[in-house]
Formats: sequence, structure tokens, C-alpha cells
Amino acid sequence: MKKILLIEDNTEIRENTSEILSLANYEVITAPNGKIGVTLAQEQHPDLIICDIMMPELDGYGVLHILSKKTETAQIPFVFLTAKTERTDIRKGMDLGADDYLTKPFDDTELLNAVETRLHKYALRSKVYQSSSEGLESFIEDAQKVLNLADLCKDKKVKVFKKKSDIFMEGDLPLSVFFVKSGNVKAFKSNQDGKELITNLYKENDFFGFEPILENAHYQESAVALQDSELVIIPKNDFIALLFNQKDVSASFIGLLCKKVADKEKQLLNLAYNSVRQRIAEALLKLVELKNSSSKIQVSRDDLAKIVGTAPESVIRVLSDFKDEGMIEIESGKITVTQPTHLEKVIRWNVAL
Repeated sequence: MKKILLIEDNTEIRENTSEILSLANYEVITAPNGKIGVTLAQEQHPDLIICDIMMPELDGYGVLHILSKKTETAQIPFVFLTAKTERTDIRKGMDLGADDYLTKPFDDTELLNAVETRLHKYALRSKVYQSSSEGLESFIEDAQKVLNLADLCKDKKVKVFKKKSDIFMEGDLPLSVFFVKSGNVKAFKSNQDGKELITNLYKENDFFGFEPILENAHYQESAVALQDSELVIIPKNDFIALLFNQKDVSASFIGLLCKKVADKEKQLLNLAYNSVRQRIAEALLKLVELKNSSSKIQVSRDDLAKIVGTAPESVIRVLSDFKDEGMIEIESGKITVTQPTHLEKVIRWNVAL
């Protein structure tokens, strides 16, 4: 049962509002003034606070200001209950961090809708979604309820890209965000001589292609399917709605995207500061991860060179060293990682074992 703190100095309004909320199966705690309300909020940790603005001793603005400064109460959804409808009054409350306004007089439907919406949004903001196809579906379903957008992502579709098929090209205008349902995708940049640098490898449950939408720019890289792959395609407008329409929704969606951004930043730092030996060790482990449990990978020296940003000759030399050190085996063009923990040590320490 959700707990609601109601702070209202008018006895009749306080009792009537409390009764409506109780009939809707909410646990209601009441406070006749702001000072008592602040104390109860800190003691009871309610799921939602409904607070009048005009009260003696401590008004609603003061209550919100105090509670927003305390860690244990700062995240509790806060709804103002007021007869004040001037734009400046509403703006003042929103600037302080209020989540919603209910204007007196209100009916029971308005009250309960406001409470339910706020609790749903808070639950969405607090919920952790798995970076998986099921997690994405769950998030979109919850977002549809909170935003009241039944059509949100209705145009998303799953499309199969055959091996070596182009997904988008450098310079294209981004129209969608992609989610890997199955398969693998490589992103790469090409210079004027046609040489490639593989900037990222995407596996199942990865998002990609969203950065240029955030930057309002064209694609700065190309993407190609490394094998037959199923991709969920989310239209640009739906992506923007998920990210910017409501802070409660965006917090959860950003959580789904952040891991891939962090991975990309790490890769760029590694390209800048790690040795060729470290970069090749990391690339081999990443390719093994793309194959899930299999430790055997098939990658050309040229492609491996494109991943780590070096010459094929350097790749051949380091692979030979890894083989001599017993970390990998090479047979018929296939590399088997036999000592992944040793490769991890190479990444950390860059020493021969």
C-alpha cells in the first residue's frame, strides 16, 4: 500500500481529501501545518506528498524548499494543492522542484489521476531495466502508460540485415536508433585513402546510432552487419519523445544507453594511451565476448588491425608473440584464446608473461 502525506491547514479540505485517498486504498498521513508536515515527511518517508501552499507558520514553498535539501526526502514526488493559479505562483513552485499542481476546487477524479500519474512516473524513474530485448519492451510499455502515448514506438520494427549489409553510411542523416536483438554489427570510419578504423563492435542487447541524433548531426561513421543480424529500429521521433518529454522517463532510458557511451569513451582512451600489445589483447577478448561462450574466433589480420588502429604487420608480430607465450593458438586462420586471464593481465600491465 502506497503511503501519502497530506499537508493542509483547512480541516474540512484535509479530512475530505484524506477520505478520498483512503477509499482508493492509499495509506494517508495528515499534517495540519507545514512544520508538522516536514517532521512527518522525515519520519514516515511517504511515497508522495500533497501540500497546500498558503499556510501559517511555514507555507508550502518553505516545506518543499526544506525537504528538497534533505537526502532522504529530496526524491519524494511533491504535488502542490492550492487555490493560487497565477502563472508566477506556478512557476515559483516548479522552480523549487514541485512535480505537479492541483487547483482548488478539484474533484476526486482529478485528485486520484494526479496521484496515480505521479506514482507511476516515480516508479518508472526508479526502475532499473535490463539491457535486453525484453527490457526494452518493458520500458516502452511503461513509458506509454506514463506519457499517455499509446502510439509511442508503434512504428518500431525488427529488420533482418544479412551479413555484410550496410545499416547506415557515414554522412547519412540519422532517422532511427538501433538495438541489436541478435547478431553482431561493426561501426567504422574511412579516410580519404579508403582505410578503415573500426570504432565499435556491437553485440546482442546493445544500442547504437543514437549519438548523431543527440548532436543533431549526420552519421560520423558507417555500420555494417558482421553476420545475419536482427535489429530493432526505433524511429527518431519516438527516441526523442522517450528521452526529452519527461525527466522521469529520460532517466530510465539514459540508463539503458549509458553503458555503450562509457564503453566507447574507454575505447577512445585506449586508442590514445594503450600500447599496440594492449589494444590487440583487448580486441581479442572483445571478439570472444561477441561469440558469447566460444573462445574460438575468426578474424582477418586486416580487420584486427582496423579494430586496434595499427598496421597489419604489427598485428602479425604481436599475435606471434601471444602464440609463443601460450595465450592463443592459431590454426587455419582461426584464433583460439587459451589463456584469457593472461590477456587481461597484458591489458592492465602490458608485460610479457
